[in-house]
Amino acid sequence: MWGVNHTIGELMHVPPPGLLMPDDFKAYSKIKIDYHAFNKDNMPSHFKIKDYCPNVFRNIREQFGVDQSEYLTSLTSYEPEVDPSESSGASRLFVSFDRKFVIKVIDSEAVAEIHAILRQYHEYIVERHGKTLLPQFLGLYRVTVDSNETYLLVMRNIFGGKYGVHKKYDLKGSTVQRQASEKEKTKELPTLKDNDFLDDNYKLMLPSDAKEQLMTLLKSDTGFLTRLHLMD
Repeated sequence: MWGVNHTIGELMHVPPPGLLMPDDFKAYSKIKIDYHAFNKDNMPSHFKIKDYCPNVFRNIREQFGVDQSEYLTSLTSYEPEVDPSESSGASRLFVSFDRKFVIKVIDSEAVAEIHAILRQYHEYIVERHGKTLLPQFLGLYRVTVDSNETYLLVMRNIFGGKYGVHKKYDLKGSTVQRQASEKEKTKELPTLKDNDFLDDNYKLMLPSDAKEQLMTLLKSDTGFLTRLHLMD
């Protein structure tokens, strides 16, 4: 995460605005870094980093209870690890060393899509006080090395908690071509799909109050996605 320590470090010394303005959803900060024969075996000599909508994402992190120092430490203390089980095609995934955050490599089209919904997403997160099952978008960056641009989206890692993961399902509410491949099933922790879930005949056993909370969250989140005409 070259340069993220610079952008977040500078942001930590600036008081957060009392109220986000429309320009905050268009704002960005850019930093150019030049290393002259310093750590040249591990770092590029020149690179640039662009931090999109820094005040907006800082406020989103606050809504989700993510401490700025913790965020900085998690992303910059050690090099993030590649997550081969979830990386395919143009979308590659990295995990912070403490497994609290996921860094997803996305393309410019995905960046534009995030910008298009960012104001509504932020409003929803504030309205819900961070209580949502939607992905937690915590930062958006562009790193440029030798004219090659890489876009990075930082999210909370839902598998980074204190509980171990014994089975994992990617459920979309459809049964059409929704079964893990035999190759996928040979992995230590495969990502199973809808038909696998039905075949396993699992039931979610929840206390009545937990069920009510879950259904309230799902109803609210799906309502938000419906208003924005989004699938996920």
